[in-house]
Amino acid sequence: MGHTARVSAFVWISAGSLAAWLWLLLCQGFFWRTDVRLPPRRDLDDWPSVCVVVPARDEAAVLAASLPSLLAQDYPGRAEVFLVDDGSTDGTGELARDLARRHGGLPLTVGSPGEPPAGWTGKLWAVRHGIALARAREPEFLLLTDADIAHAPDSLRTLVAAARTGGFDAVSQMARLRVASGWERLVVPAFVYFFAQLYPFRRIGRRGSRTAAAAGGCVLLRAETAERARIPDAIRHAVIDDVALARAVKQGGGHIWLGLADRVDSVRPYPRLADLWRMVSRSAYAQLRHNPLLLAGTVAGLALVYLVPPAALVLGLAAGSWATAVCGGLAWLVMTGTYTPMVRYYGQPLWLAPLLPFTALLYLLMTVDSAVQHYRGRGAAWKGRTYARPDTVADEG
Repeated sequence: MGHTARVSAFVWISAGSLAAWLWLLLCQGFFWRTDVRLPPRRDLDDWPSVCVVVPARDEAAVLAASLPSLLAQDYPGRAEVFLVDDGSTDGTGELARDLARRHGGLPLTVGSPGEPPAGWTGKLWAVRHGIALARAREPEFLLLTDADIAHAPDSLRTLVAAARTGGFDAVSQMARLRVASGWERLVVPAFVYFFAQLYPFRRIGRRGSRTAAAAGGCVLLRAETAERARIPDAIRHAVIDDVALARAVKQGGGHIWLGLADRVDSVRPYPRLADLWRMVSRSAYAQLRHNPLLLAGTVAGLALVYLVPPAALVLGLAAGSWATAVCGGLAWLVMTGTYTPMVRYYGQPLWLAPLLPFTALLYLLMTVDSAVQHYRGRGAAWKGRTYARPDTVADEG
């Protein structure tokens, strides 16, 4: 009787996992497809003015690979770059000036806002200072981009043309992250895959949809939209600032778009697992609103969706329960199939796709570690600053 009950429980759990994957495959905005990209660039009759705002803190190691790409933008209208040195100790500001002298291109202004006051994250305080400097130029658009992001020469033209022709208030591209080390190949494509699963790109761009997200490394924003939505003041304490920005724009009636980038790349290396672990864990619990119940639900959900399929296949075969094995195997097959487009997008070998359960286990542990660090009072730590109790995007007013 006990053995039969255990087998029956395995069957139901594996069937639940398969049902979850069928729902994700068909009903979650086709999140697994990687064809949400900016349309081919169109020429405009008149090109609006744009100010590029780059918050930078201790970015000397990557700035030489990113800032020249912004200065070299082939943009027909008026454009200039404002790099905000957020209390760097590695000479970021002086390096930026030197790169501008050597490379030329768009005008560069380097500013420094000082330490952020209470209630502000350092990045958003720097963004606020950069937007304030830019307002004197009265731009139509602001490009908010991180200091580790390299842009193709026509990136700004393509973003502005898409915003103008599509009637978007914010256009954001998920920069292609670096995948050079073994750990990057294993973890990075899954990072983008999980993000798209939470925030399906097709739903984000649909008018009337409540789904809102952006990729903070590359956000083109109408200046009047930023002012109307009180960005960044309204989201000043958000650790996950890109999602908070998108929600603020959408709540104000704005139309946003998010997709994968073709020629916008992150040059920041994450060669070791520890580097990737910090990247994920610093904000994972904030994403869950620092709610223990949401954490428990997330852990259970990750286990059911990602860990049960391979376990059910192995245990089902071992116990002679073909129903368990078939449900587990089919769920793992669907999982692998939905992950394959992202693996291809990153140019990685397809044998990595079936390893997604292992990567999901790492993300589960990173999420738990994020909660542990929060309750130890360490909160979200980044670039020498610790935000002990960062608020979540759901709390933005």
